[in-house]
Amino acid sequence: MQSANVLLKKILRSSVLPFAAQHGMKKDLFPLSRTLSLSLCLKQDNSGSPSERLDLDAWKKVMKSGLQEEDRCETVSEPKELSTLAAAREILEMWRLAGRSVPEDISEEQLKTFMECPSKSAKKKYLKYLHIKELYKKNDKRKMDEKRERRLETQKQASETDVTKRSSFICLWASSMDKAYNWRVAQSMIFGQPLVFDMSYEKDMSIREVANTVRQIVLSEGCNRRSVDPFHIHFCNFKDDSLYHKEFMKHYREAWGKLLITVTDQCYTDVFPKDKLIYLTADSPKVMKTFDHDKIYIVGSMVDRSIKTGVSLARAKRLGLETAALPLEKYLLWNSGAKNLTLDQMMHILLTLKDTGDWKKALEFVPKRKYCGFVNRPVHELKRTLNLINTLKVGKRQEEVRKQFAKNYPKKLTQK
Repeated sequence: MQSANVLLKKILRSSVLPFAAQHGMKKDLFPLSRTLSLSLCLKQDNSGSPSERLDLDAWKKVMKSGLQEEDRCETVSEPKELSTLAAAREILEMWRLAGRSVPEDISEEQLKTFMECPSKSAKKKYLKYLHIKELYKKNDKRKMDEKRERRLETQKQASETDVTKRSSFICLWASSMDKAYNWRVAQSMIFGQPLVFDMSYEKDMSIREVANTVRQIVLSEGCNRRSVDPFHIHFCNFKDDSLYHKEFMKHYREAWGKLLITVTDQCYTDVFPKDKLIYLTADSPKVMKTFDHDKIYIVGSMVDRSIKTGVSLARAKRLGLETAALPLEKYLLWNSGAKNLTLDQMMHILLTLKDTGDWKKALEFVPKRKYCGFVNRPVHELKRTLNLINTLKVGKRQEEVRKQFAKNYPKKLTQK
């Protein structure tokens, strides 16, 4: 039998295989040669002694036991797959040990946002933001603890009756003032002028910008509640389980349901008539001259660090609404920079205009870094002085500045 196999292999190598190599069929002929040799072996085995015959059942058992052992080895050798959150926490722990700015406590929601960051630099920036936020919280907590300790010390020291009466009077005064503020806001919900916050800009902002927006709206609500004649605040286009809602719940917690404001998921065009709505935006070509008590003003709830120009104006035009911008250049000598204000600054300005109607008093809430002063002379003269200030900042020589000053300001103006 062995001699027959050897002869068959020699015939295949000498005749068939070179022919197959020339015509590209060598790969298909190898299994053919194997089957031929195996078939010959089986024939020889069948004709041989019964002890040399193949026991197929035993062979199957051996193969099955080998496969089961391989599966067991694989299940034992393969490590358990860690969840994505656990893997992210391990990465954060490694970065913390490496000395990077990583927060100590991080929630699952923050971990998910960390994993959704598109690049490594974005992840580092987000972790740095969380780390700084955690440091601010720790600092505030430390200050509150120190304040509590001081208050406890003063309470221990103030054992006299006059001091206790005074402190109880202060607590009573604070509670009564809160009741008075709430009563005013409750009256404004019936008789007050509405003020709308457009809550439809969540898609145009990042998570950090949404948090800043909500923080400014919280300040605006507190300022409105303490005013003499508060607005009736409306949150329009407000959806449950949105980022706005989550941030508001972080700030107000149980008091969210007790706020004296109107929250709706409807658009302001469905709640109020269009002819009474005015959208306040810095990109509007129309300048606001006076405060109208019969109109309903809309403020876009958007804080953008990159200052996306024209977003609120495009929305107002799409809805067919009237727009207006604050007359900043008319009353202020504006410095370089955008004319966008924060939401709490807008609330202070609108409340002052509503109470007094004086633009100068209202525009005092504009940050002083953004303007040089109020306009009390003709605008062209103020612009000349601003140009002179800029030339001095650049560092030109004094003679050139004097010549420019003599050209711009004749002797008649200087004598006056």
